[in-house]
Formats: sequence, C-alpha cells, structure tokens
Amino acid sequence: MRNLLIADRRPSGSGVIRVIEPAKGEPFEEVAAAGAADLDAAVAAAKAALPAWSRLTAFARGEILFKFSDLVRAHAEELAVLEARNVGKPIGDARWEANHVADTLRYYAGAADKHFGETIPVKKGGLDITLRVPLGVVGLIVPWNFPMVIATWKVGPALACGNTVVLKPASLTPLTALRLGELALEAGVPPGVLNVVPGPGAAIGAALAAHPDVRKIGFTGETATGRAIMAAAAQTIKRISLELGGKSPCIVFGDVNVAQAAGEAAASVFANAGQDCCARSRTIVERPIYAKFVEAMRAAAQGTVVGNPLDEKTQMGPVISVHQREVTETYVALGKKEGARLVCGGERIPGPGYFLRPAVFADAKPGMRIVDEEIFGPVASVIAFDTEAEAIAIANDSIYGLSGSLWTNDLKRGLRVAQALETGVLSVNSSSSVHLQGPFGGFKQSGLGRELGMHALDHYSEIKNIYFETAP
Repeated sequence: MRNLLIADRRPSGSGVIRVIEPAKGEPFEEVAAAGAADLDAAVAAAKAALPAWSRLTAFARGEILFKFSDLVRAHAEELAVLEARNVGKPIGDARWEANHVADTLRYYAGAADKHFGETIPVKKGGLDITLRVPLGVVGLIVPWNFPMVIATWKVGPALACGNTVVLKPASLTPLTALRLGELALEAGVPPGVLNVVPGPGAAIGAALAAHPDVRKIGFTGETATGRAIMAAAAQTIKRISLELGGKSPCIVFGDVNVAQAAGEAAASVFANAGQDCCARSRTIVERPIYAKFVEAMRAAAQGTVVGNPLDEKTQMGPVISVHQREVTETYVALGKKEGARLVCGGERIPGPGYFLRPAVFADAKPGMRIVDEEIFGPVASVIAFDTEAEAIAIANDSIYGLSGSLWTNDLKRGLRVAQALETGVLSVNSSSSVHLQGPFGGFKQSGLGRELGMHALDHYSEIKNIYFETAP
C-alpha cells in the first residue's frame, strides 16, 4: 500500500483508497486515505518548513527544481505507465505528459530567479521599490483527468516562488502525485516543503480550503466545487486561483480543408475520452459545408482506435469510472430525446473496463443539454450556422469561457472572430490549447487566474512595496 507523504513521515491515514484500473474495471493499487489529523499534520509540516525554504535564494530553489526535473525525465516511462493504468489514457499520451511534467519543472526552475520587483519613481523622491514575496503555505487541489500534469502546473510556480505546498490529488488518481512527491525528496526538496495527502474531496479538500494556516488555494475541477472553495476561502480571505469547467466551441468556416478540420475537431473532443475541460465539444459549422463536415467527423470518430491504454496503437482509452460511463450514457440518451441526430457511437464496447465508442450528434442546437452542459465524456455536438455573427453568438452562449478553436483561411475574419469570442484560450486553425510558456485560464464561470508561463508566478507571490526616504 502507498502511504501519504507528509514531511519525511508516512502516516497510515484514516482509511484506504482502492485505486481502480479503468481499462480492466478492477483494483490494482491501495493508497492510504488522509483524515483530518493527517491534513493538520501536513499543513503543520509545510508551515514548519516555510522559513528555511523561503529564505533560500531563488537561484538555490531553481537548482533543486532542475534536479527534480531531471529525475522526472529519468523516470518518465515509469510515470507514464502508472498514469496510463490509473487514468486509462493511451500510453503515447501519457509519455508526452510525463515529459511535459519534466519540462514544466525545468521552466519554473529557470524562472525562479527571473521573477522580481521594480524601482518606481515617486513624487516625493526617495527610493520606492517592490519585492515579490512568497504567500506561505499553499493548498493545491488537482483533478483526476490530468493528475501529474496539472499537479506540476501548480507545484512548479509555487515552489519556485518560495511557498510550501500541501497537494491533494483526486481520490481516483493519486498514484503519480505520490510518486512525484517521492522524486521531489530524492531531488533535494526538503521534507515538509511538498506534502501529498490523497483523500475525499468533500472532507480533505474542504478542510484544506478552510484551514487558517493555508494562505492560498489553487484548484482545478468542476465549477460547483469551485464555488464551494470560494466560499470556504472567503472566511480567511485566502488567495484563490480556479480552473473550472468548460464547454468550448470549435467554429469552422466554409473556406477550410474539411477533412483536416473535421479530423482535428474529432481529436479535440475524443482525446482523453472527452475528459478534458478544454474539449471542443460544441462544433459550430458553416452551413454550406455542414453535411460534408458531419460525414468527415463521423469517419474520424469511427476511425478512432479505442482500446487497451498500454497498446501503442490506442488513440482513446476508457472513461475513468462506472459513474462517468453512466453520466456519458445519460447524455447520449438525452441528446436523442431532445431531437439531435446520433450519427455514430455512444455505446459500450463489450468486455471488461469502462469503454465507450466516441459519439457524434448532428442537428444539435443551443438549449439542448448536450450542447449547454459539460459532459466530460466522448460526445461531440455539431451545430450549423449561417452568418459570422450567428457563429459568435452561439459560441458565446455559455456560462463557460475556457478554450476554443477557430478554423478559417480568411485572416481578417479570423482576427475579428478571435477578438469577439469570450474565451481565455483560443487556437486558430489548430486544436492546441496549452503552451507551457503562455498563460492558461478561463473567462466567466471557467475560473479565476492563470496558470503556466511567467503569469503563474504572479498568483504564488505577493507584491510588497517599500519606500526609502533619502532626504538628508
């Protein structure tokens, strides 16, 4: 059984998490579940480790993070296999993610001594300066769909800025977070600086958000939970950053290569079995190419290789759990009931595991639940539009504003539409949302704050202003 990681001790926790392998539908690991006392111990360990860690020079913290990155790279295959089995993602995707984790740590290792204050000329004269100082103990809560990637998006900048961390991975997928914690210790991150406490979100996550010794919560997950974290954090005026749900649009104009755009659109929904807040699950297509596009997307969906995550040929694995499969099936039934046309998919694949065929709905319309609500499963809805203004209106008709794609070869139109879309991240003639060097985050109910790039460092530090009187 894998234990909690609190300082250099590994308490047994208050229970056991039985980790299920979604491709098989059966347990393959057990992990100690943190209880209230374990969480308090983790926060206390982080608080005790804070003075020494924050007093290290930024350069020294960066050197340790460089070693951490190198160790992750050396263990990339181990981490990839662990993630593929725990989450059900294809091994090729998991390998990319393991190396992305190493890249992220390396980026923030290099950024540690490049995040600094300024000197400001003020009316009174003298010398006015700003410093960037760590927040203190930060609580990081990460989801089950990209466990090690999103953990590192938060841990990297938090540690680089001199904070100490209590990391709570999702109960469904705690394994790579625990392994990363072990590698951090091996790299020279002092005990107590990074603590990993798997446990139920309703108890451990809520207690972390309310804990008086935690200065900030960084959360990625569903919007309803984000609202609860905001309420809990308000009691102690914690800093928060939230990356929440999405129902991202993919707008396709008639001047593009239909086969290419349809293939990319399908991949942008069905990657990670649709369990991605950036999934472009609303595909909004100009009417002259609509029928051809739907047929091309059907072909792309049916051509997606669904199977064992450890098979090199697999392009889509299972959904994470029995529950998530049932949720997805419910939405497929709703789509048919509400009048959308199921072009293909939506059915279970016989055998063990939580496998579903990727589904494509045509003739979908705003107001249908498959169009308006985040499904978190491999379901795409294709919507027709006639004018540019209508496409923008459909895309913006959502409580979410996280990501999206726009396909057109008209540069002027691309600029107009890109500026009009209410989304934090947009890709033109591409489905690539995430770039380590650029900011990532959403508008509206998709969240607050930004991750990645140098922008993330702003959310893990405070600005301190100091004025020096120089008059004799």
